[in-house]
Parts: sequence; C-alpha cells; structure tokens
Amino acid sequence: MMDLRYPIGHFTYEESITQDTIENWIKQIENLPTELTQAIKELDKNQLDMPYRPEGWTVRQVVHHIADSHMNSYIRFKLALTENNPTIKPYMEEKWADLPDSELPVDVSLTILESLHRRWVTLLRSMKPSDFEKTFHHPESGSNKLGVTIGLYAWHGRHHTAHITSLRNRLGW
Repeated sequence: MMDLRYPIGHFTYEESITQDTIENWIKQIENLPTELTQAIKELDKNQLDMPYRPEGWTVRQVVHHIADSHMNSYIRFKLALTENNPTIKPYMEEKWADLPDSELPVDVSLTILESLHRRWVTLLRSMKPSDFEKTFHHPESGSNKLGVTIGLYAWHGRHHTAHITSLRNRLGW
C-alpha cells in the first residue's frame, strides 16, 4: 500500500551529481507551475478544501505551502550565492499553513509560483559549477550544498503535486 505522505518516496540522490542531473532538476523546477496548475485543474471549492490524506493539509493548503516553501528556498539560494555559508532562518510550515492567507484562492499562489520559478530558473541556469558547491547552514540539518538543494526542491514540487494527483486518482476526480 502506498504511503499517502510520500507518494513518490523520499528524496534521494547519487553522491556524485552530474551537470545532466542538475539540468534535469532545474527542468523539473521550471515545469512545476504548469504541472501544479494541471493537477488542480477544474477542482471545485469542496475538492480544494479536502485533505489529501487523513489529518493532512487540504489541496488548497498544499498549493499555498509550495509557494511559501519555494519563496524561502529562492531566498536561501540568493543568500548562499552572495554570502559565505549563511545561517538561514527556518520557518514553522505547519503554522504558516494555518494562517488566513492559506484560505485565499489557489490562483494567488499559482501566480507567485509562475513568476518565482521564472526568476529562480534564470538564477539556477546562471550558476557556475563552483556555485553548486556553495552552502547555507540550516540550524536543524546543518550545511546544505546548493547542488543537492536543487534536487530537493525538484523533488518537493513533484512530491506535493503527487499528493494532489494521487487524491484525484483515489477519488476518481
């Protein structure tokens, strides 16, 4: 039986990350806004407000969470590219998902993601090989290389999109 929390499994990567791997991950980040828009296409208010799993976030909260998370990641990339191993500030994503802006129409976050990912992909494609080795320090997980973090966020977008598409498949939407 599929684990509803991880419909595509946990994030994993090969120890040696090639330029082709990074380009594939960047392409996934680039495609996320379109794929997420397709995943929620024609869902009504009741469907958007249904949790993707028992005790999970609603589809609406998932869409807004992706925007929140990816905005934070974009800022982390800019910090790591301009500072030496900066310490980033974590955020309480569970509490952010309960704030009133997570009740807005999903189009608000889809618009953010479209623009954000356009900027992010431009930044990612401008990076030199040495930039992928740059790091930021997360107080909970330690040092994070930008090259690996690209893969993590490519996975993150697919992971949450799969929450929505697997719910649609299970319920026949």
